[in-house]
Amino acid sequence: MDNHTTVPYFLLLGFSKTRQLQVLHFFLFFAFYFAIATANLLIISAVALDDRLHSPMYFFLMNLALQDLGSVSVIVPKAMANFLMGTRHISYFGCVAQVFFFISFTASDFFLLTVMAYDRYVAICNPLQYEALINWKSCTEIVILVWIVSLLYGMLHTSSTFSIPFCSNNVNQFFCEIPQLLKLSCSGFNLIEIRVLVTGLGCFTFIIISYVMILKTVWRIPSVQGRQKAFSTCVPHLTVVSLLLLTGFFAYLRPPSNTPSYLDLALSILYSVLPPLFNPIIYSMRNKNIKYALSKIWSF
Repeated sequence: MDNHTTVPYFLLLGFSKTRQLQVLHFFLFFAFYFAIATANLLIISAVALDDRLHSPMYFFLMNLALQDLGSVSVIVPKAMANFLMGTRHISYFGCVAQVFFFISFTASDFFLLTVMAYDRYVAICNPLQYEALINWKSCTEIVILVWIVSLLYGMLHTSSTFSIPFCSNNVNQFFCEIPQLLKLSCSGFNLIEIRVLVTGLGCFTFIIISYVMILKTVWRIPSVQGRQKAFSTCVPHLTVVSLLLLTGFFAYLRPPSNTPSYLDLALSILYSVLPPLFNPIIYSMRNKNIKYALSKIWSF
């Protein structure tokens, strides 16, 4: 293929050619998607309906749930449709849209988790300034900025990805993923993955610095109960960040392969599906306010 405009569609990776297994994969993905949608919608509803959760930390959490639901909704329904119909096709513009929205939602996850690290830093290290620095006006402005920057980030990487000529249309992934699309390039080396890595490392560095400062402050608290109470508010955020970064690094930093393997598929599912599933569970398990709000929703 001499130019990427000659590619009318892409062929996504099929997990199996056996019809029975394709139907099984459909139901497995449906179960994952239903669980993710239910968990994140419950978090969104709890924060929106319970007055006790109308605070900056829960406002950020509600937006994180929206972003998680969005990222999985971009890729899983199309995979389910392909499994059910026994096809592998995705149109060129469908692939473009999938890359744009998935990158935008994933980037917004990283950016918002970075903001949430700053929120914990201010709450623990500068509690007297918390009301002035983290208020409804600043939170709204921060979230709007996160969404705008994420969309611009998605546009940048989508336009860069689809500006290259493709020599094949066989994507070794169950959705349009940038690293797999770059392997189809006729032009060889590309800077897109380096920009993605630099952005991720930048957010990761900011989060690490924030928690180094938090640990220093917590260590100076005289009572053991005070240290435990202060750090317990950070445990869910640290767990969510670790889950997202570990699965993402395993998926993107694995040695390149021209042929798909079960390990590649498992890693892609880990970083694309598991974080949106476990994030609401992690935050609700250790938070009494969210548990109480969820119990009120279930009681209706």
